[in-house]
Amino acid sequence: MTLRPLIESSLDEQMMRLALLQAQEAYAADEVPIGAVIAVGTRILAKSHNQVELLRDPTAHAEMLAITQATATLGGKYLPQCTLYVTVEPCPMCMGALRWTQIGRIVYGTADPKGGYARYTHDLPHPRSVVIGGVCEEECRELMVSYFRRKRR
Repeated sequence: MTLRPLIESSLDEQMMRLALLQAQEAYAADEVPIGAVIAVGTRILAKSHNQVELLRDPTAHAEMLAITQATATLGGKYLPQCTLYVTVEPCPMCMGALRWTQIGRIVYGTADPKGGYARYTHDLPHPRSVVIGGVCEEECRELMVSYFRRKRR
């Protein structure tokens, strides 16, 4: 695993903005606003957002749903040529699943100090996966802050 500081190419930013649109759909559905996109270059294989409440399934995280879509699209369980764009740092469950896919890159928006995988271990991603945080960080963080502020009213 490689953890790098903010590397914000135009493609990473463009794809993260698509993930943010998915997160806004989750927000509108009163789900925790996390969105995910899996792509190979500019080819989008999967788009999803949290659906935990809708499906009454604690594993229905944006990343998990995107993995299912992407592997179905490609017809295989491995995603080494793919990049996951997700608005919030993956939790340990999602990072564990991503490890099994051998995904090439994981690009996330904002860190999750309470529930993100890094709180528990930095060794969870696949050894060949590149992990990049901080892409469109402010927008991703603000959506989460807004959601939880609304929930506490």
